Amino acid sequence: MGSPIVLGIESSCDETGAGLVRDGRLLGHAVASSMDEHARFGGVVPEIASRAHLHALRPVVRRALDRAGLRLADIGAVAVTTGPGLSGALQVGLAGAKGIAYALGVPLYGVHHLAGHVAADTLEHGPLPDPCVVLIVSGGHTSLLLVRDLARGPITHLGDTLDDAAGECFDKVARVFGLPYPGGPAIDRAAREGDPRAVPFPRPLPGSYDFSFSGVKTAAARWAESHAGRELPVHDGAASLQEAVADVLTRKAVTACTEHGVGTLVVVGGVAANSRVRSLAEERCRAAGITLRVPPLRLCTDNGAMIAAVGDLLVRSGAEPAPLDVSIDPSAPLEYAALHPVAAGVAA
Repeated sequence: MGSPIVLGIESSCDETGAGLVRDGRLLGHAVASSMDEHARFGGVVPEIASRAHLHALRPVVRRALDRAGLRLADIGAVAVTTGPGLSGALQVGLAGAKGIAYALGVPLYGVHHLAGHVAADTLEHGPLPDPCVVLIVSGGHTSLLLVRDLARGPITHLGDTLDDAAGECFDKVARVFGLPYPGGPAIDRAAREGDPRAVPFPRPLPGSYDFSFSGVKTAAARWAESHAGRELPVHDGAASLQEAVADVLTRKAVTACTEHGVGTLVVVGGVAANSRVRSLAEERCRAAGITLRVPPLRLCTDNGAMIAAVGDLLVRSGAEPAPLDVSIDPSAPLEYAALHPVAAGVAA
């Protein structure tokens, strides 16, 4: 008999996700997004997100089970995002996960949200090579990691964002350009008709693995202001911004692989869905003889499948389940894939 079926629950921001994984294979998953409810505010409103999770959690779990052809009683373990993320949103997911785990009498595992993004790639391409370099690019996080054993070992940070993450930069500049929220997809669409060399936006911190997109955001805002009273060439601005961000992300990631003697780059997170980030990563990895792995678009954004994937790895590695008083840590640093903070806020 194989490993138990793991139910993963994700509720860190505005997507409510549930996924089912066993032995590294995705059996089924479902996602409900409250994105449309936040769009008119130009960003995620925590209270709206929490309420949306409350309404969506049960139907999403049921839909994931239906798609997998499974019953609730088939679940052998539950994994849930315990951080980082919006406090109220995380609490909804954890409460639901605890209820299911306790009702079924199965172990519960707390999972770091960003480790979930890393594990998402395993559902498409199999186990991660040891070692690999991972570039996480999302709305709130941009990190360059050296990963060996995701389930058992510590995660080494080569570089992190010092201010605005890549996705945050896209969202804020999109608003300045008069484009809709979420900004990432809007910038990507507008960029298709623009010239990526039209505006020389800066490439910050060229000699470091760390990231800083605040200056790029400011430069884009100043450029837009310089067109006051005239029509803003949005397509050129979007293409140039996207090129600057993609250039910085992929250049640092490929350099990290080369300098650390690592043959595989894994690019994950919501911004990994950006067409220019993907194409430039492919181009530069090919030139450097590096294998590139990027999850399919459906697994780039937040989802429960990625959390189930981490839970599955933890179960198969013999990791200890979460304690009964496991809580959330909305600002948890990424150190290990398992995240089992207790009510006092101290990691177990």
